[in-house]
Amino acid sequence: MQTGAKITAFAAALAATFGAAYGVGQGVDPVVADGRPASHDTHAEASSGASGAPSRADEGGGHAEHEPAREGQAAQAGGLQITEGGYTLDLRTRRIEAGRPADLRFTIRDGKGRAVTSYQREHDKELHLIVASRDLVTYRHLHPARAADGTWSIPVELPRAGGYRVFADFTPAKKGAENLTLGADLAASGPYEPKDLPVPARTAEVDGYQVELAGELRPGASGELELTVLRDGRPVTDLEPYLGAYGHLVALRSGDLAYLHVHPHGEPGDGRTEPGPGISFTATAPSAGSYRLFLDFKHEGVVRTAAFTVRAGDGEHGGSGGDGGSGTHGH
Repeated sequence: MQTGAKITAFAAALAATFGAAYGVGQGVDPVVADGRPASHDTHAEASSGASGAPSRADEGGGHAEHEPAREGQAAQAGGLQITEGGYTLDLRTRRIEAGRPADLRFTIRDGKGRAVTSYQREHDKELHLIVASRDLVTYRHLHPARAADGTWSIPVELPRAGGYRVFADFTPAKKGAENLTLGADLAASGPYEPKDLPVPARTAEVDGYQVELAGELRPGASGELELTVLRDGRPVTDLEPYLGAYGHLVALRSGDLAYLHVHPHGEPGDGRTEPGPGISFTATAPSAGSYRLFLDFKHEGVVRTAAFTVRAGDGEHGGSGGDGGSGTHGH
């Protein structure tokens, strides 16, 4: 998932459960399911809370950089289309069974129907995959493996039945290509019981860590978001780089799951960005409404996800912590 961060189309926001059988690498990232924040160490999977995401790119190895929305101008929302900019998300796996492992497979195709096999690497990955439930209670940030023929694949297990949205966040290697987030629907079969969106709050808790949210998410205008990481009430000043940054933020809009992906100001090793406790972002909401934000951060070798419910347009913001989980994920 670009530093500096503008909100673009996205899922999802965003994480993680990783692992893969194909091609160049395997990976799973932070996972949030059933309203609980998640923790993950460096090679596996976990479950915990929800999803959300703003999007903007920045220098330093992030997604393609985008201009922030001007005052009063609607920001672009991503992940709402299966085809955009001449590229299509061909999701091969349309249905899985809740609670059982399945191989999630898909291909990105160009305007002539050919599988795309060359991508720009952004934050250490060619493609970031977000899977989020329609009620924004289950969230996965994944890094699948790509086979030589362009087929992407990764094992995934979704804990609850219902509708999900799959978001593929990538930039083709083609000269002048822009960052895209394409979305497609995924169904998990089984008894379905939707859950309410967690209430807004300014603090999220996960595995003994507290993450405090300050700032405003504003519709049609850029706003600053500051997330501060504490452990047992003490500031964490030794955050570790994760995918080229000290933190990654994804936001999903409640209702249609419009995707926003935001990256922080600065990057590790630039001589000015401190490794905590604060991680700052610039984000623009495409509209007023409720959003689910997911912050991934790494400390002591473990990636954790703090989840927040935020209101844009009425001054209400906050984080809603959930269950914690832990696991490992390969990259």
